[in-house]
Amino acid sequence: MATWFQVVVLIACLLPSLVECRVREYKFNVVMANATRLCSTKPIVTVNGQFPGPTIYAREDDTVLIKVVNHVKYNLSIHWHGVRQLRTGWADGPAYITQCPIQPGQTYVYNFTITGQRGTLWWHAHILWLRATLHGALVILPKPGVPYPFPSPHEETIVILGHIKSIEFLTCMQFQFVQIPSLRLTIVHAFMRHNYSFWFRLPVDPGKKYMLRIINAALNDELFFKIAGHNLTIVEVDAAYVKPFTTDTILIAPGQTTNAIVSTDQESGKYLMAASPFMDAPIAVDNLTATATLRYSGTVSSIATTLTSLPSKNATPVATKFMDSLRSLNSQEYPAQVPLDIDHSLLFTISIGINPCATLEYSLMIFQGTR
Repeated sequence: MATWFQVVVLIACLLPSLVECRVREYKFNVVMANATRLCSTKPIVTVNGQFPGPTIYAREDDTVLIKVVNHVKYNLSIHWHGVRQLRTGWADGPAYITQCPIQPGQTYVYNFTITGQRGTLWWHAHILWLRATLHGALVILPKPGVPYPFPSPHEETIVILGHIKSIEFLTCMQFQFVQIPSLRLTIVHAFMRHNYSFWFRLPVDPGKKYMLRIINAALNDELFFKIAGHNLTIVEVDAAYVKPFTTDTILIAPGQTTNAIVSTDQESGKYLMAASPFMDAPIAVDNLTATATLRYSGTVSSIATTLTSLPSKNATPVATKFMDSLRSLNSQEYPAQVPLDIDHSLLFTISIGINPCATLEYSLMIFQGTR
């Protein structure tokens, strides 16, 4: 029998005129699909046959229901990277941590509410290396009628940086893939068709502002990202607004997201978009670059692309300058809310549950908190 609280929540969500919340429902069929990249066609694990997978859209305070059906031979789970699972830790997704994996032929429904977040996050598989191809964007819009705390862009688009080592494609610059440290780096524009051309293109009109929702879906690589001749204004990181600042180079860690606004204020033409690895530890990497183009409307195909130079792979000052520029927005509408006085001490313990998963002799980890 439903509790009074569940009844109140249900009525509230069914009456949007009274309370602005909504249930967003998605179905993820995890299936094998052929993908042609780097001069080779091979089967990869996908959601609904798409690579990258479908984008999830929700607003702050919405409840999201995702039914995941496993049609492949692998155990899997889906992690909603960066979502604050307030009282819904079982929906977080790490296999053998908060749930047993979804076995072949089985179904699992994730159920969580977006609370106190807005911006860009992403979802990905959370077992083995399946996240190399099993991932997609998660866009959290503000509540209805609530504007961005910065001038609204004319258009928004998603840029996913990733690689496909797990499916061992050949090295060949077709579509938008290029090799980086023993991997294959991708620049994917999720709202465009793939181009059978040398460059991947992002079409823009002059005199506008475009918000790039940038996601680093690479397995392990920190990346520099920049656009030739254009500055980027950073307005949000990991679904939290930041004090806007302007830079020509972004540093984005694996699993991180960054919203950046680019003004198309240059002469008509084609401008290189590029990403390359950052590694200042004494570890050998192949310092190669993934490329795409920002192309102004009306630009003839014969015009040369304006190039740019990326920082060296060990450019620690560039990385440090970017990280030191990040500040909480801390406005009246979005205060930092950092406690200045500590009046409670919390002790957290981790123990092992008694119910093993059926697939392996691992147990769920139970998080206990005491005051």
